[in-house]
Amino acid sequence: MNYIGSKLKLLPFLKEEISKVVGSNMSKMIFCDLFAGSGVVSNEFKSCVKKVISNDVEFYSYVINRSYLSNDIELEHKSVFEHLNSLSTIEDGFFYKHYSMSGGGRQYFSDENCKKIDTIRVEIERLKNSNKIDENLYYFLIASLIESADKVANTASQYDAFLKDLKYMAKKPLILKPFLFEPDSKSHEVFNEDSNKLIKNISGDILYLDPPYNQRQYGAAYHILNTIALYDNFEPKQKTGKREYFHSDYSKNSSVKNALNSLIESANFKYIFLSYNNEGFMSQSEIETILSRYGSYSLSTKEYKKYKSNTSTCSTTVEHLHILEKEIYGKIQ
Repeated sequence: MNYIGSKLKLLPFLKEEISKVVGSNMSKMIFCDLFAGSGVVSNEFKSCVKKVISNDVEFYSYVINRSYLSNDIELEHKSVFEHLNSLSTIEDGFFYKHYSMSGGGRQYFSDENCKKIDTIRVEIERLKNSNKIDENLYYFLIASLIESADKVANTASQYDAFLKDLKYMAKKPLILKPFLFEPDSKSHEVFNEDSNKLIKNISGDILYLDPPYNQRQYGAAYHILNTIALYDNFEPKQKTGKREYFHSDYSKNSSVKNALNSLIESANFKYIFLSYNNEGFMSQSEIETILSRYGSYSLSTKEYKKYKSNTSTCSTTVEHLHILEKEIYGKIQ
């Protein structure tokens, strides 16, 4: 998936820096990815640690990370995918009604692809309710639909708005393809909670934090993916058809420092790594001030290229990996 803030290109840097601090052998450690997003960090570390705890407040992320982490065997899915791809499309489903040009005047997908999304999503729900598929396959199929639909979306990588005319990829027919994952027999955990609440109820060795760093709300930017995942009944609002979404304290300048301090204070983890680039609300010195209250602080940086969609040019940004070896637990007096 094209995902804002994805750490895919930074995985080698992250893994190298984390290994320098905790050691190269993490096989007995619990790794927590508290703002998991598209799941690339959780998926990268699952093979080298004892257990991954993955969390994100957005439901589409929960679905994706369940598919990365909760499947311990190769799912027998070939016949299910053949069945779902061969269905005759329904004509008056939710996506066609609200997110096609002909139905709702919102061209997030072509008319036919909206019908295909409706058809497949309705059938996935029917299969689950009739006990034809188990819970793991249910979420795997939804994750597959999210990923397959994203490939033919008529957007510029996110869903704050749709394009006026159908782009080349959006004209292609949606074909449901299996979500790719590596089977793993470990007992990982996946949550769908507010990170600052969940942190009070979990513990481990390595805590990786990748919170929002500016005003962008991911529930707004990827509202369509949540709607595919939930497929619930609501009335889309205004031109963009957004649903109600979670407003993160990390996306507000007025609350971000208090939110981070509270999270670090509550964290029952020895090693904490915070990804935050040089364009965020908090400066390097502000983050250092917060983290240094709780133990030994250090910083590692990496300059990398990012894509700027508004100018169609590449520019550089600097990823700051803030590192804390936590020594103080409980509240500071």
